[in-house]
Amino acid sequence: MNGIPRLTYQQYRAVRRLVHDCCNYDGGNCLALDDGWEPCVCVQSITYSLVCKWFRAAVLPTDKGLDYQLYPNT
Repeated sequence: MNGIPRLTYQQYRAVRRLVHDCCNYDGGNCLALDDGWEPCVCVQSITYSLVCKWFRAAVLPTDKGLDYQLYPNT
């Protein structure tokens, strides 16, 4: 699959559960995107696409079934 996969509703719900396991997730905000002035919303928690590179590399592989559904050839 090329590009950023679009999630089904079931995949979206599974990703939303996984987002809470991300080390950069803090109460709905993303520590990696935080500039120190004001909190930045975790973009992965509000989208039907896999836009966060950190999530794809570090968190998604913890759910092998979902990872395979989204990236079957890797």
